[in-house]
Amino acid sequence: MKSKLILSGAALIAFCVPAAFAQSTGSSTSSGTADANKPPTIQERKENQQDRIAQGIKSGQLTPGETKNLETKETGLNKEERNMRAADDGHLTAADREKLNNQQNHLSNQIYNDKHNGRTDNFKGEVGQR
Repeated sequence: MKSKLILSGAALIAFCVPAAFAQSTGSSTSSGTADANKPPTIQERKENQQDRIAQGIKSGQLTPGETKNLETKETGLNKEERNMRAADDGHLTAADREKLNNQQNHLSNQIYNDKHNGRTDNFKGEVGQR
């Protein structure tokens, strides 16, 4: 009986915590239009790319080797960002942001290519739709 109560509590926490974080990740204004044209932050892009990798794993589009390679590159990019911030009292310079953005663009393209097995067509919709 006690173990069922603990498991029920753990399940409740597992379902509620992600929803709470999902609600607090956006920084919107009351009008909602001020941030609409603002590019995503470095952190938002990291989260998006992690979500894309996770989706690729779940759908079977990414092999274990591709996943390991992407995760290794993501880890290296995170380490580089930490080093950049450490060099400038916790801040990123404009040059740092540009460099990280270019590296994130490269990683984003690699995620796309790996998920699509090197397909070079420009179609980015669901598989089987044309």
